[in-house]
Amino acid sequence: MAIQKIIDVINIRDYFLFLALIFTTYVFNFYYKYFTRPNPLPGPLPLPFIGNFHNLAFCDLKLFFDKCRLEYGDICEIMLHGRRNIILSRPEYIEEIMYSKNFVRFPYSQGLNELGVYGRGLGANHVYKNWRYKRHFFTQALMAPGFMDTAVKSTNNLFEEMSGYWQSLGKQNTSNNNNWTLETDFSEWFHAFANDMISLIVTGERTYSIASYYNMQSNVKSEYPDALVEDGNKFVKSLIKHIESLILFTLIGPVRYYIPIIRNKANSYLKNRDYLYEKLDLMIKKRRKEIEEMPMGSEMRTDMLTSLIIANTEKDNFNVKTLDDETFEPMTDEDIRSNLVEAFGGGTNTTANTFCFITYYLCKYPSVKQKMISEIDTVFNSLNKSYLSSDDLLKLKYCEAIIKETTHMMPAFNFTPRYITEEYKVAGYKWASNTSFYLSFVGVHGNPDVWPNPEIFDPNRFYDVDQDNKRLENKCSWIPFGGGPRICPGKKLAMCELLLLMASIYRYYDVELVNIHESLKYVTITVNSVKKLNVKVKPRIN
Repeated sequence: MAIQKIIDVINIRDYFLFLALIFTTYVFNFYYKYFTRPNPLPGPLPLPFIGNFHNLAFCDLKLFFDKCRLEYGDICEIMLHGRRNIILSRPEYIEEIMYSKNFVRFPYSQGLNELGVYGRGLGANHVYKNWRYKRHFFTQALMAPGFMDTAVKSTNNLFEEMSGYWQSLGKQNTSNNNNWTLETDFSEWFHAFANDMISLIVTGERTYSIASYYNMQSNVKSEYPDALVEDGNKFVKSLIKHIESLILFTLIGPVRYYIPIIRNKANSYLKNRDYLYEKLDLMIKKRRKEIEEMPMGSEMRTDMLTSLIIANTEKDNFNVKTLDDETFEPMTDEDIRSNLVEAFGGGTNTTANTFCFITYYLCKYPSVKQKMISEIDTVFNSLNKSYLSSDDLLKLKYCEAIIKETTHMMPAFNFTPRYITEEYKVAGYKWASNTSFYLSFVGVHGNPDVWPNPEIFDPNRFYDVDQDNKRLENKCSWIPFGGGPRICPGKKLAMCELLLLMASIYRYYDVELVNIHESLKYVTITVNSVKKLNVKVKPRIN
């Protein structure tokens, strides 16, 4: 009764004053904590409730991280979800973290948990022992006897198939079968190519993504056997979209369901997640059934999917039940699916995007392109054969330098997160536990104290190695694949695949941009992802 009387006495003006008092108190408390924080660093001023979200939302993350280094130096900070995030853009600072076991990828994330990512697989796995155990299966697949020779053979076969599709499309558009030109989107072709390649490695079967994309462009349809995925091209696009979703679900909290535009985007990502997971679950179910029907003692495939399914079961020929005195059980389908998502996503998206960036830079720098072609022709002519082996790739020194310079200019990932679990000293400061760090690949690669003229595309910095070059002073100066224990397990495979593609394509084809003056169409969300790369492809006249 007394409460009701008080409510009756209070008018609307009093309610507004009360709310204004609460808001003012919150804002005062917010900035008091901000300006009295330990180890204050430069950075953009955060706003109450949203921190620095307005600085990152809908922006080019590559430019943002580069801008942070330019405006605030090699160590600065931003605030997201009420948490400080320290941005590091200097190799020695990053090395202190990358090679330490006191850091995990990031703290608990409700958004990543909703996507079914947090704590599973490798990328979002914060338990080091569990991460080591699961990484074993990546390593086992990549280190199988004769793996690199098989990878080279598969890449050559896939290139031959793709080359046939290009010739078919080119000849459909001209009456002169020997002098055709094909205008096409390289981004689509190489996302399909990389997906077919990683599918062979991960499952031992193909998604037939190249054939799927060809059938979308051609009047003459490709004949191929039953595919691992019903629509390979749709599967590739789903993988790309899933990778894009990670940044939204990481940076934006539950408020994403209350802002109309963001809510629609989030719901679209969740629908895509369901499609992707359904396809992967079908792969697992199919392979599990095949394994169950095999007699005991049968020789198993060496692909990753098989290794994940039989891990710590009676059919496991390489049992890894314990690691550092910790016992592991057979993997659940959810765990297997998380590993497949990372293998397919990483093996498809990063490799395809990197090759598109290589193509773009070669078109923009004709002298680099000509020097590369001369090396390729020299290697092919000296060997007198149509395709290269894994040993032959060692002779492509300048091609390798082009790949390294491309990933220096445009790394696949702009940054990687780390999260401290106990007090630790970084960059001369003592940081309390629960501090988050962003290791800025873009900041390091664009740092003029490490790389002279970092904005200039110059493969010679990796070809004519100057022993006085400052990048040699620290192993974290060039980190497109990460570093330390968590370095990308597919680094060697990616380099092999990229070298073979460069050698094969530029040995037999001329490639030019449709519009040499047009800027490259790419987005920087979780990765630097090429959306379209329109080129003209035609047979080389030797």
